[in-house]
Parts: sequence; structure tokens; C-alpha cells
Amino acid sequence: MNVREQAIRFRCQHEWLYGILNIPQQPMARGVLVVVGGPQYRVGSHRQFVLLARYLAERGIPVMRFDFRGMGDSDGEMRTFEHVEADLRSAADFFFSECPFLKDIVIWGLCDAASAALFHAHQDPRVSGLVLLNPWVRTEQGIAKAYLKHYYLQRLFEPEFWKKLLGGKFNPLASIRSLYEFSRNSLRGGKDSAVSEKSASSACDLTVPLPERMLDGLKRFQGKILIITSGNDLTAREFLDLVDSSVDWQTIMKTKQVESFHMESANHTFSTREWRDQVAELTANRVLSW
Repeated sequence: MNVREQAIRFRCQHEWLYGILNIPQQPMARGVLVVVGGPQYRVGSHRQFVLLARYLAERGIPVMRFDFRGMGDSDGEMRTFEHVEADLRSAADFFFSECPFLKDIVIWGLCDAASAALFHAHQDPRVSGLVLLNPWVRTEQGIAKAYLKHYYLQRLFEPEFWKKLLGGKFNPLASIRSLYEFSRNSLRGGKDSAVSEKSASSACDLTVPLPERMLDGLKRFQGKILIITSGNDLTAREFLDLVDSSVDWQTIMKTKQVESFHMESANHTFSTREWRDQVAELTANRVLSW
């Protein structure tokens, strides 16, 4: 399919944001807005966002990707994923203005971009779906549990660990101290996890733990959701452990609205061609069928 790829810029609170539009010759009425997570810009690790946009556009799906303020080519001060509401709103507004044939959009986000998407989606009726990869639900207690469960305990069963230990290439005291800190942190959380129903009702209230704010956004969003997780990634493991330990998360994950897909061998950024292609195909299939 013939696809037009063009550079764009648009305003967000008196500052210029820059990005790329991929518009098929015969576009469908649903587009994908790729949201960048972490200290990255619109290309993505291993050119993932470029390749994703081009793949989707070849399937007839218009795609927009852009740099948040303070990142890549965009103006302004760098900000965290918890403070990009205005950027997302401006990007969506521009996407619809440039592509008047659009009826709705799906937001695609990796890591903390998935968290930002959840905060925003329920506030914008033009957003019909979310594709969330390895959602960021980081808490001190959560990452400590993930390290204990998926790193330290796993290492005990690895032959390489015992070779280093017996060969004198491993410092057990340092590891014991580290293990102690993670164990202590994993047992915390009485105060952190106790959140009132009233305080958990706002994604903008930064005093509420991140997992609670994300759950609130998930409950409020009425569209379709695809969650893709990696097996070889602590961020994904922390998210999956959170779901396993929470009745509320399990309940929402079992609804017809939410679908999950786990790629056991993949890493955080889906860095191989096989993993990237699988993510792109999953994304395209859901966008076309929702």
C-alpha cells in the first residue's frame, strides 16, 4: 500500500512538539497514537516505533508518533509520565485535525507510556482502545518482591551462580546485604497500600500509590484494552505479580474489555525482529477488529 510519511509539528502550551505522521493512501477511520515512554524519543529502542508505524500504515492504519516536551526535537522542559496530560491532548487534537477522516484512535504505549495512556484515555472520548506493553507500576515494595522472586531465588538454580561462588568470583556478603534490603522493602507497604476509596479516584493525585491510580484509570476507561507482557523483564514481572496479588486487578483483567498476551522469551523493549513483528501483528489485528 502507498503510504505518505511526513514530519509534523504542533503547539502545546506555547511550545512546539515534533513528530511523524504515516498516512496510507486509503486510510481506515481508526488511527494509532504511539506514546513514547522513558527517556526516549519518537524512534524508539531498536527503531521499534518507526517499524511499528510503517507496519501499521501498510495495513491501512494511520499512525502518529511524537516527542513529548523536553524530549527529542520538541521544545520545553523534560517532564515525567505523570505530567504529560497536555502533551497527549495536544497530540490527539492535531492528529484529528490533520486526519479529518478519523473517528477514533487507539493509544499505544510501552512501560511508563502505558501508565500515561491509562491516566489520559478515560478523559478523552475519542480514544476507543489501548495497547499497553509492560505497564510501569513501580513501587519500592513491588520491585523488591520482583527481585526476590524472579532474580535472587532464580539464581540459586543456575549452574553459573555456583561456579562463580566456588571459584571465588562472587562476593556473598555484598549479595546478602542487597538481599536483606530487598527483603525488608518487600515487607513494607502497610501504609503505602492502604488507600481510601476517595483518594484513589483521581489519577492526578500523586499522593496515591501508582498502582491504585492505574487501576482507577483502567476501571474508568470504557474501550478495549490489549496488555502485552514480556517474560524476561522485571517491569513486566512486577506488573504480573501485582495482578496476581490483587483481587481488584484480577477482576478487571478478566472482563471482556481487557485481553492479555504474554511473550515468555521477550525482553522489555522487544528487541529482536521476531518479537517486534509479533507485537506489530498483535497491534494491527486488534486495531482492525475492535
